[in-house]
Amino acid sequence: MTFDVDLVVAGAGGGLTAAVRAAELGLDVLVVDSDPHFRRGNNTSMSTAMIPGPGSRFQAAAGITDSPERFVADIARKTGGTADLRIATALAHVGAELVEWLADHVGMPIELPTDFAYPGHSAPRVHSLPGRHGSALLRHLLDAADRSERIDLLVPARLTAVEAGPDGSRVAVVETPDGAREEIGTRAVLLATNGYGADAALVATHLPEIAGAHYHGGEHSRGDALRIGGELGAATGFLDAYQGHAALSAAAHTLVTWTAVMHGAAVVDTGGRRFGDETTGYSEYAAALAARPGGRGWLVFDERIDGLCRAFGDYQDVLAAGAVRTAGTIPELAAVTGVPAAPLESELDALARVAAGEHVDRFGRTTAQPLRAPLHAVEIVPALFHTQGGLLVDEHARVLDPAGAPIPGLYASGGAAAGISGHGAAGYLAGNGLLPALGLAYIAAGHLARSVPTSRSRTPEGVR
Repeated sequence: MTFDVDLVVAGAGGGLTAAVRAAELGLDVLVVDSDPHFRRGNNTSMSTAMIPGPGSRFQAAAGITDSPERFVADIARKTGGTADLRIATALAHVGAELVEWLADHVGMPIELPTDFAYPGHSAPRVHSLPGRHGSALLRHLLDAADRSERIDLLVPARLTAVEAGPDGSRVAVVETPDGAREEIGTRAVLLATNGYGADAALVATHLPEIAGAHYHGGEHSRGDALRIGGELGAATGFLDAYQGHAALSAAAHTLVTWTAVMHGAAVVDTGGRRFGDETTGYSEYAAALAARPGGRGWLVFDERIDGLCRAFGDYQDVLAAGAVRTAGTIPELAAVTGVPAAPLESELDALARVAAGEHVDRFGRTTAQPLRAPLHAVEIVPALFHTQGGLLVDEHARVLDPAGAPIPGLYASGGAAAGISGHGAAGYLAGNGLLPALGLAYIAAGHLARSVPTSRSRTPEGVR
């Protein structure tokens, strides 16, 4: 067969990692995406750019001891042993290589925050970029793709089907908004179209506990990978898994970083009462907040925490929207938020006593700081960020059939693939959405390059 390209990547988010890596290895790539602006439909752009990379040189420079095995143990612990440990192990072992490659080959200014602990991570391993926003990460990937003569982008366009070609090859069927239809011969297709969060019916079916919450993800995440994979006989798994978030600003519809909680902030409902240990994780706390009266609450913090959060671009947007209420005393804060003063004062006093070692928190929270005036509060609503279940893949990112055999010429990454968060929301660790998005894409490119005749690629020794 004469191939038009070696790889078709459906999804210009984390899938761009596969495009850049495959081109670097000597392959020709076509990237298709529904969103010409790479914003509204792109979960990578909407992320906080957090990538776990256990054992990276950035950790070594900071004097941090970590390992892939330790990360896998954290995943197993957070998911109650339900995560796909084969995929978790593959991603844990590629994480450091990935973040170093992003720095050295893509040109990203990778940094490693060490001033606080992300829930569930036993070591500072979540790498990011200045501003902590995925739009910067995506811009670097797009720039790298633009620099490559081996990568073409077709936007706006949508992959609608993957058909069989001769000898295990594939035909990618691509349609454009004007109704044009193209059939592209390719060695392989990477489904990097995210999950099904934008399909309300699928969310209601698989994620009823969060179905009524605000969806804060890409508008093109409509389950395309599930449909296309299903047509090819792919197996699916963990469809009940998702990343939620309990700190979306009600006024700005922008994320208030959970860093505030890890530095000592409290979450109360509209009655001024705490309702759990906020430090367990922002993902599972979304459903807990959704279950409170009115399905909303307040994030309460002080000037110290406000200063620490200003490094995050999303928090700057919350400030710019005027969503932060400020007061000199707890009764004054209660007045500007409409929260009853007595319970709010009782909760903040109890947390201060936990911080002083004088009191055991009734919810089991062990990390706390006394909040000092002036006090701040942001009204928050629960949100669904992205789904974590999808097509089952192996350690090479190949899509599997129900018998566990790889489907020729078909890869999946990110939300299109079943991730490493186990079931529900509680197994999600910070960065475990973006790591499968970039990491599985990176792995897929290396695997495909190894399968191409040596005259067609420049696969370095040791490539994954």
